[in-house]
Amino acid sequence: MAVIGIGINGFGRIGRLVMRAAMEGEGVNVVAVNDPFLDINYACYQFKHDSVHGLYAGTVEVDGDSLVINGTSRVQFFAERNPADIPWGSVGATYVCESTGMFTTIDKASAHLKGGAKKVIISAPSGDAPMYVMGVNHKKYDGSASVVSNASCTTNCLAPLAKVIHEKFGIKEGLMTTIHAATATQLVVDGPAKGGKDWRGGRSALSNMIPASTGAAKAVGKVLPELNGKLTGMAVRVPTTDVSMVDLTVRTEKACSGDEMMDALKMAATDPDSELFGILGYTDLPVVSQDFVHDKRSSIVDSMACIHLNDNFHKVISWYDNEWGYSNRLVDLAKHMATIDA
Repeated sequence: MAVIGIGINGFGRIGRLVMRAAMEGEGVNVVAVNDPFLDINYACYQFKHDSVHGLYAGTVEVDGDSLVINGTSRVQFFAERNPADIPWGSVGATYVCESTGMFTTIDKASAHLKGGAKKVIISAPSGDAPMYVMGVNHKKYDGSASVVSNASCTTNCLAPLAKVIHEKFGIKEGLMTTIHAATATQLVVDGPAKGGKDWRGGRSALSNMIPASTGAAKAVGKVLPELNGKLTGMAVRVPTTDVSMVDLTVRTEKACSGDEMMDALKMAATDPDSELFGILGYTDLPVVSQDFVHDKRSSIVDSMACIHLNDNFHKVISWYDNEWGYSNRLVDLAKHMATIDA
């Protein structure tokens, strides 16, 4: 397969980490970045220095209007506010990662197509674009959609769990809570909440555990239609910089012991022939959140933390690096789409 040219719109947390993930992988090449709010020298600095994932291991330099990575890869830097004005086609960016958080509908994200992009992957849930989760429903992509969504980091953690449990034992109903690391939407000290609607969201991310809404559980019903209406959930934002944890409590249709539940999840995670191999993980060690920083898997089951009330009522705990795992899945999705689009 030919190397895929990727463009990134929005050089924030996910945009920068998608670029790192692409640089570490094979078969993809980031050819352009667009961000009207960053000077190219500042963009270079932010890509090189990361408080969570550390210094970029290679070299990053500015040469005119381009970032030069590792001395060989040139990344054109644009600063257009209107996605339709970004000349993706001129640099060979056939797939665009839309990571500004602003253009999350088909109509808005389609503006990238006017600049020469062929496909757009939104790095957030979308109200109308089809959502794909690697290892769960990515094979349903048939090439017909020009704009798709990579869902959310939490849906990428939850959906593999739900898929395994439902296929093996059937999920009658379930509730999810994600204990989620702080993100850029929060404030360091108390202030007006961004958007003004979530008053608790305006409280200090450094000082509080903050209950919040999330559509991640309901979104599972979009990638696994058979679970539509069976799952819902909430989030609790906590004062950590990265790594989150899904707490999924389910009532199963078929009775199973705790050991049987764990065996099914372990098999899906460790069998090289599993669709979820390399995406779902499993550990029986006494781990904590920092143990999963820069873990590229989407979801890592913590068997020691899981509990089982009876043979039909189970709590499954799974960790995820909400930045790095998600960014790697977006790159994987682009590569998968390219094999179908070829």
